[in-house]
Amino acid sequence: MRVRITLRRVIAGLAGIGLAGLLFAWSGLLQVSASSGHWRVTDWFLHFVMRSSVRTHALFEEIPQNSAASPGDEALVSAAGHYAQACAVCHGAPGVAPSPVMQAATPPAPDLARTAGEWNDRELFWIVRHGVKYTGMPAWPADRPDEVLAMVAFVRTLPTMSPGRYRALTGAVITHSNVQAGPANIRSALSGCIACHGSDGLGRGQGDIPILAGQSFAYLRRALLDFQGGNRPSAVMAVAVRTLSRADIDAFAAYFAALPGLRRAPSKTSGLLTHGDPERQLPACMSCHGVGKSGPLLAGQKPAYVATRLRQWRSDTATVDAYKSQATMAVIARRIPDEDIDQIAKSLVIDAAEAGPGGR
Repeated sequence: MRVRITLRRVIAGLAGIGLAGLLFAWSGLLQVSASSGHWRVTDWFLHFVMRSSVRTHALFEEIPQNSAASPGDEALVSAAGHYAQACAVCHGAPGVAPSPVMQAATPPAPDLARTAGEWNDRELFWIVRHGVKYTGMPAWPADRPDEVLAMVAFVRTLPTMSPGRYRALTGAVITHSNVQAGPANIRSALSGCIACHGSDGLGRGQGDIPILAGQSFAYLRRALLDFQGGNRPSAVMAVAVRTLSRADIDAFAAYFAALPGLRRAPSKTSGLLTHGDPERQLPACMSCHGVGKSGPLLAGQKPAYVATRLRQWRSDTATVDAYKSQATMAVIARRIPDEDIDQIAKSLVIDAAEAGPGGR
Protein backbone atom coordinates (compact mmCIF):
# COMPACT_ATOMS: atom_id res chain seq x y z
CA MET A 1 0.00 0.00 0.00
CA ARG A 2 1.50 3.28 -1.13
CA VAL A 3 1.38 6.22 1.26
CA ARG A 4 0.73 9.47 -0.49
CA ILE A 5 3.19 12.16 0.58
CA THR A 6 1.50 15.50 1.06
CA LEU A 7 2.68 18.81 2.42
CA ARG A 8 0.46 18.37 5.44
CA ARG A 9 2.01 14.98 6.24
CA VAL A 10 5.54 16.33 5.83
CA ILE A 11 4.80 19.21 8.24
CA ALA A 12 3.16 16.83 10.72
CA GLY A 13 6.16 14.48 10.53
CA LEU A 14 8.66 17.27 11.13
CA ALA A 15 6.57 18.58 14.01
CA GLY A 16 6.48 15.09 15.51
CA ILE A 17 10.27 14.75 15.25
CA GLY A 18 10.70 18.16 16.89
CA LEU A 19 8.32 17.27 19.69
CA ALA A 20 10.13 13.97 20.28
CA GLY A 21 13.42 15.84 20.51
CA LEU A 22 11.99 18.27 23.04
CA LEU A 23 10.58 15.41 25.12
CA PHE A 24 13.95 13.66 25.09
CA ALA A 25 15.71 16.85 26.20
CA TRP A 26 13.07 17.39 28.91
CA SER A 27 13.54 13.85 30.22
CA GLY A 28 17.15 14.60 31.21
CA LEU A 29 18.39 11.35 29.62
CA LEU A 30 20.88 13.23 27.44
CA GLN A 31 24.32 12.84 29.00
CA VAL A 32 26.00 16.24 29.28
CA SER A 33 28.71 15.46 31.85
CA ALA A 34 32.26 16.32 30.82
CA SER A 35 33.40 12.98 32.26
CA SER A 36 31.36 11.08 29.67
CA GLY A 37 33.27 12.56 26.76
CA HIS A 38 32.05 12.49 23.16
CA TRP A 39 31.50 9.62 20.78
CA ARG A 40 34.30 9.53 18.24
CA VAL A 41 31.96 10.50 15.43
CA THR A 42 30.62 13.41 17.52
CA ASP A 43 34.13 14.59 18.33
CA TRP A 44 35.13 14.38 14.65
CA PHE A 45 32.03 16.22 13.49
CA LEU A 46 32.35 19.06 16.00
CA HIS A 47 36.01 19.62 15.13
CA PHE A 48 35.17 19.43 11.43
CA VAL A 49 32.52 22.13 11.86
CA MET A 50 34.86 24.29 13.96
CA ARG A 51 37.77 24.10 11.53
CA SER A 52 35.53 24.82 8.56
CA SER A 53 33.97 27.80 10.34
CA VAL A 54 37.37 29.25 11.32
CA ARG A 55 38.72 28.80 7.80
CA THR A 56 35.77 30.60 6.25
CA HIS A 57 35.35 33.47 8.70
CA ALA A 58 39.09 34.12 8.93
CA LEU A 59 39.07 35.05 5.24
CA PHE A 60 37.03 38.16 6.05
CA GLU A 61 38.87 39.18 9.23
CA GLU A 62 40.54 42.59 9.15
CA ILE A 63 44.05 42.33 10.58
CA PRO A 64 46.03 45.45 11.56
CA GLN A 65 49.08 46.06 9.42
CA ASN A 66 51.26 47.80 12.01
CA SER A 67 52.49 45.82 14.99
CA ALA A 68 55.43 46.07 17.34
CA ALA A 69 55.42 42.30 17.85
CA SER A 70 57.05 39.71 15.64
CA PRO A 71 58.46 36.24 16.35
CA GLY A 72 61.78 36.51 18.14
CA ASP A 73 61.22 40.17 19.03
CA GLU A 74 61.35 41.29 22.67
CA ALA A 75 57.96 42.89 22.00
CA LEU A 76 56.59 39.42 22.73
CA VAL A 77 57.07 40.16 26.43
CA SER A 78 53.60 41.67 26.91
CA ALA A 79 51.90 38.75 25.14
CA ALA A 80 54.02 36.25 27.07
CA GLY A 81 53.04 37.77 30.40
CA HIS A 82 49.34 37.62 29.52
CA TYR A 83 49.69 34.06 28.24
CA ALA A 84 51.30 32.98 31.51
CA GLN A 85 48.50 34.57 33.54
CA ALA A 86 45.46 33.68 31.46
CA CYS A 87 46.26 30.94 28.92
CA ALA A 88 48.90 28.53 30.24
CA VAL A 89 46.51 27.07 32.82
CA CYS A 90 44.56 25.48 29.94
CA HIS A 91 47.08 25.21 27.10
CA GLY A 92 50.31 24.62 28.99
CA ALA A 93 53.61 26.16 27.91
CA PRO A 94 57.22 25.12 27.30
CA GLY A 95 58.25 23.41 30.55
CA VAL A 96 54.80 24.03 32.10
CA ALA A 97 52.10 21.36 32.05
CA PRO A 98 48.46 22.48 31.73
CA SER A 99 46.22 22.23 34.76
CA PRO A 100 44.85 18.68 35.14
CA VAL A 101 41.54 20.25 36.14
CA MET A 102 41.25 22.06 32.79
CA GLN A 103 42.38 18.96 30.91
CA ALA A 104 39.33 17.17 32.35
CA ALA A 105 37.10 19.44 30.26
CA THR A 106 35.31 18.20 27.14
CA PRO A 107 37.00 18.94 24.85
CA PRO A 108 40.34 19.54 26.63
CA ALA A 109 42.31 22.58 25.50
CA PRO A 110 44.95 21.72 22.89
CA ASP A 111 48.67 21.85 23.60
CA LEU A 112 49.59 24.92 21.54
CA ALA A 113 53.26 24.01 21.50
CA ARG A 114 52.16 21.02 19.42
CA THR A 115 49.13 22.30 17.47
CA ALA A 116 49.86 25.98 16.72
CA GLY A 117 51.38 25.02 13.37
CA GLU A 118 48.06 23.54 12.22
CA TRP A 119 46.63 27.06 11.76
CA ASN A 120 47.80 29.94 9.59
CA ASP A 121 48.27 33.42 11.06
CA ARG A 122 44.89 34.69 9.87
CA GLU A 123 43.09 31.73 11.43
CA LEU A 124 44.97 32.09 14.71
CA PHE A 125 44.10 35.78 14.78
CA TRP A 126 40.40 34.97 14.32
CA ILE A 127 40.41 32.29 17.04
CA VAL A 128 42.23 34.46 19.59
CA ARG A 129 40.05 37.49 18.85
CA HIS A 130 36.64 35.80 18.71
CA GLY A 131 37.02 32.58 20.70
CA VAL A 132 35.22 29.32 19.92
CA LYS A 133 31.77 28.36 21.16
CA TYR A 134 31.26 25.19 23.20
CA THR A 135 34.99 24.77 23.89
CA GLY A 136 35.69 27.13 26.77
CA MET A 137 37.88 29.28 24.50
CA PRO A 138 36.83 32.89 25.29
CA ALA A 139 36.87 35.88 22.97
CA TRP A 140 39.54 38.53 23.57
CA PRO A 141 37.96 40.69 26.28
CA ALA A 142 38.91 44.06 24.77
CA ASP A 143 38.75 45.76 21.39
CA ARG A 144 42.52 45.67 20.94
CA PRO A 145 43.57 44.03 17.64
CA ASP A 146 47.18 45.00 18.39
CA GLU A 147 47.14 42.85 21.53
CA VAL A 148 45.61 39.96 19.59
CA LEU A 149 48.28 40.25 16.90
CA ALA A 150 51.02 40.20 19.55
CA MET A 151 49.48 37.07 21.07
CA VAL A 152 49.37 35.38 17.66
CA ALA A 153 53.06 36.16 17.18
CA PHE A 154 53.81 34.67 20.61
CA VAL A 155 51.73 31.52 20.03
CA ARG A 156 53.47 31.04 16.70
CA THR A 157 56.83 30.73 18.51
CA LEU A 158 55.67 28.15 21.09
CA PRO A 159 56.51 24.99 19.07
CA THR A 160 60.21 25.97 18.96
CA MET A 161 60.48 27.84 22.27
CA SER A 162 62.66 26.41 25.03
CA PRO A 163 61.49 26.41 28.67
CA GLY A 164 64.30 28.82 29.51
CA ARG A 165 63.21 31.34 26.90
CA TYR A 166 59.61 31.05 28.06
CA ARG A 167 60.63 31.80 31.63
CA ALA A 168 62.70 34.77 30.46
CA LEU A 169 59.88 36.22 28.32
CA THR A 170 57.26 35.84 31.04
CA GLY A 171 59.48 37.39 33.70
CA ALA A 172 59.59 34.21 35.78
CA VAL A 173 63.29 34.86 36.40
CA ILE A 174 62.47 38.25 37.96
CA THR A 175 61.67 38.30 41.67
CA HIS A 176 60.56 40.99 44.07
CA SER A 177 64.16 41.33 45.23
CA ASN A 178 64.75 43.36 42.06
CA VAL A 179 62.45 46.09 43.33
CA GLN A 180 64.49 48.97 44.69
CA ALA A 181 62.32 50.20 47.55
CA GLY A 182 59.05 49.84 49.44
CA PRO A 183 57.55 47.55 52.08
CA ALA A 184 58.17 43.82 51.67
CA ASN A 185 54.53 43.06 50.82
CA ILE A 186 54.52 45.71 48.10
CA ARG A 187 57.81 44.44 46.68
CA SER A 188 56.34 40.97 46.41
CA ALA A 189 53.11 42.17 44.80
CA LEU A 190 55.07 44.25 42.29
CA SER A 191 56.59 41.14 40.75
CA GLY A 192 53.74 40.96 38.25
CA CYS A 193 54.32 44.56 37.18
CA ILE A 194 58.08 44.36 36.80
CA ALA A 195 57.79 41.20 34.70
CA CYS A 196 56.81 43.52 31.84
CA HIS A 197 57.74 47.03 32.98
CA GLY A 198 61.02 46.19 34.71
CA SER A 199 61.98 46.93 38.29
CA ASP A 200 63.31 50.29 37.10
CA GLY A 201 60.08 51.13 35.25
CA LEU A 202 61.96 51.46 31.97
CA GLY A 203 60.69 48.22 30.45
CA ARG A 204 62.65 45.19 29.31
CA GLY A 205 63.75 46.23 25.83
CA GLN A 206 60.37 45.88 24.10
CA GLY A 207 58.81 48.81 22.24
CA ASP A 208 55.12 48.16 22.83
CA ILE A 209 55.09 48.67 26.62
CA PRO A 210 55.40 52.24 27.95
CA ILE A 211 57.99 53.58 30.34
CA LEU A 212 56.37 54.08 33.74
CA ALA A 213 59.34 55.48 35.65
CA GLY A 214 58.80 59.16 36.43
CA GLN A 215 55.21 59.25 35.21
CA SER A 216 52.93 61.32 37.44
CA PHE A 217 51.31 59.55 40.38
CA ALA A 218 47.86 60.91 39.46
CA TYR A 219 48.03 59.62 35.90
CA LEU A 220 49.33 56.17 36.89
CA ARG A 221 46.66 55.79 39.55
CA ARG A 222 43.91 56.86 37.17
CA ALA A 223 45.17 54.53 34.43
CA LEU A 224 45.22 51.51 36.76
CA LEU A 225 41.72 52.26 38.01
CA ASP A 226 40.47 52.69 34.45
CA PHE A 227 42.00 49.36 33.38
CA GLN A 228 40.45 47.68 36.40
CA GLY A 229 37.04 49.25 35.82
CA GLY A 230 36.95 48.51 32.08
CA ASN A 231 37.02 52.19 31.12
CA ARG A 232 40.30 51.72 29.27
CA PRO A 233 40.42 48.68 26.95
CA SER A 234 43.27 46.21 27.38
CA ALA A 235 42.90 42.51 28.02
CA VAL A 236 46.52 42.31 29.17
CA MET A 237 46.21 45.08 31.76
CA ALA A 238 42.71 44.05 32.86
CA VAL A 239 44.02 40.63 33.85
CA ALA A 240 47.11 42.13 35.50
CA VAL A 241 45.16 44.52 37.76
CA ARG A 242 41.99 42.53 38.41
CA THR A 243 42.89 41.56 41.99
CA LEU A 244 44.54 44.82 43.10
CA SER A 245 43.07 46.74 46.01
CA ARG A 246 42.95 50.55 46.06
CA ALA A 247 45.88 50.48 48.47
CA ASP A 248 47.87 48.31 46.05
CA ILE A 249 47.11 50.69 43.18
CA ASP A 250 48.22 53.71 45.19
CA ALA A 251 51.42 51.94 46.25
CA PHE A 252 52.25 50.84 42.70
CA ALA A 253 51.60 54.30 41.27
CA ALA A 254 53.78 55.87 43.96
CA TYR A 255 56.60 53.39 43.35
CA PHE A 256 56.89 53.99 39.60
CA ALA A 257 56.28 57.74 39.90
CA ALA A 258 59.28 58.03 42.24
CA LEU A 259 61.71 56.33 39.82
CA PRO A 260 63.97 58.36 37.49
CA GLY A 261 62.81 58.11 33.89
CA LEU A 262 60.42 60.38 32.02
CA ARG A 263 61.27 64.05 31.80
CA ARG A 264 59.21 67.09 32.69
CA ALA A 265 59.96 68.73 29.35
CA PRO A 266 61.25 67.58 25.93
CA SER A 267 64.88 68.13 25.06
CA LYS A 268 63.81 69.88 21.85
CA THR A 269 61.91 73.17 22.07
CA SER A 270 60.41 73.44 18.61
CA GLY A 271 57.85 71.79 16.37
CA LEU A 272 54.56 70.21 17.30
CA LEU A 273 55.77 69.28 20.80
CA THR A 274 56.04 72.83 22.11
CA HIS A 275 54.49 75.08 19.45
CA GLY A 276 51.75 73.03 17.80
CA ASP A 277 50.54 73.62 14.24
CA PRO A 278 47.84 76.33 13.93
CA GLU A 279 47.21 75.55 10.25
CA ARG A 280 46.15 72.01 11.10
CA GLN A 281 44.46 73.10 14.34
CA LEU A 282 46.94 71.03 16.34
CA PRO A 283 47.75 72.22 19.87
CA ALA A 284 51.25 71.84 21.31
CA CYS A 285 51.72 68.36 22.80
CA MET A 286 53.14 69.85 25.99
CA SER A 287 50.01 71.92 26.57
CA CYS A 288 48.37 68.71 27.82
CA HIS A 289 51.36 66.46 28.48
CA GLY A 290 53.55 68.73 30.57
CA VAL A 291 53.98 68.91 34.31
CA GLY A 292 50.70 69.44 36.16
CA LYS A 293 48.61 68.77 33.05
CA SER A 294 45.89 66.15 32.69
CA GLY A 295 47.70 63.99 30.16
CA PRO A 296 50.63 61.64 30.79
CA LEU A 297 54.22 62.84 30.56
CA LEU A 298 55.62 62.08 27.11
CA ALA A 299 59.19 63.38 27.10
CA GLY A 300 61.46 60.35 27.10
CA GLN A 301 58.70 57.86 26.25
CA LYS A 302 59.41 55.02 23.80
CA PRO A 303 58.93 56.15 20.17
CA ALA A 304 57.38 52.84 19.11
CA TYR A 305 54.81 53.04 21.89
CA VAL A 306 53.87 56.66 21.09
CA ALA A 307 53.65 56.01 17.34
CA THR A 308 51.49 52.91 17.85
CA ARG A 309 49.09 54.78 20.14
CA LEU A 310 48.76 57.70 17.72
CA ARG A 311 47.94 55.31 14.88
CA GLN A 312 45.38 53.53 17.05
CA TRP A 313 43.72 56.83 17.85
CA ARG A 314 43.53 57.53 14.11
CA SER A 315 41.54 54.33 13.66
CA ASP A 316 37.76 54.44 13.59
CA THR A 317 37.45 51.29 15.71
CA ALA A 318 40.21 51.52 18.33
CA THR A 319 40.52 54.44 20.73
CA VAL A 320 43.07 53.70 23.40
CA ASP A 321 42.66 56.53 25.88
CA ALA A 322 42.53 56.97 29.61
CA TYR A 323 39.11 58.58 29.12
CA LYS A 324 36.83 56.25 27.19
CA SER A 325 34.07 58.84 26.86
CA GLN A 326 36.31 61.47 25.29
CA ALA A 327 37.66 61.45 21.75
CA THR A 328 40.11 64.33 22.12
CA MET A 329 43.18 62.33 21.18
CA ALA A 330 41.38 60.62 18.32
CA VAL A 331 40.52 64.01 16.82
CA ILE A 332 44.07 65.31 17.28
CA ALA A 333 45.71 62.15 15.92
CA ARG A 334 43.61 62.24 12.74
CA ARG A 335 44.93 65.73 12.01
CA ILE A 336 48.54 64.53 12.12
CA PRO A 337 49.76 63.23 8.74
CA ASP A 338 50.65 59.55 9.04
CA GLU A 339 54.09 60.20 7.58
CA ASP A 340 54.84 62.65 10.44
CA ILE A 341 53.91 60.32 13.29
CA ASP A 342 57.23 58.48 13.52
CA GLN A 343 59.20 61.73 13.50
CA ILE A 344 57.03 63.21 16.26
CA ALA A 345 57.51 60.07 18.33
CA LYS A 346 61.27 60.09 17.79
CA SER A 347 61.52 63.70 18.90
CA LEU A 348 60.54 62.55 22.40
CA VAL A 349 63.60 60.31 22.75
CA ILE A 350 66.26 61.14 25.34
CA ASP A 351 69.55 59.44 26.14
CA ALA A 352 69.47 56.97 29.01
CA ALA A 353 72.06 59.14 30.75
CA GLU A 354 69.59 62.05 30.77
CA ALA A 355 67.01 59.93 32.58
CA GLY A 356 68.93 60.09 35.87
CA PRO A 357 67.65 61.45 39.17
CA GLY A 358 67.80 65.03 37.91
CA GLY A 359 66.39 64.30 34.49
CA ARG A 360 62.70 64.58 35.29
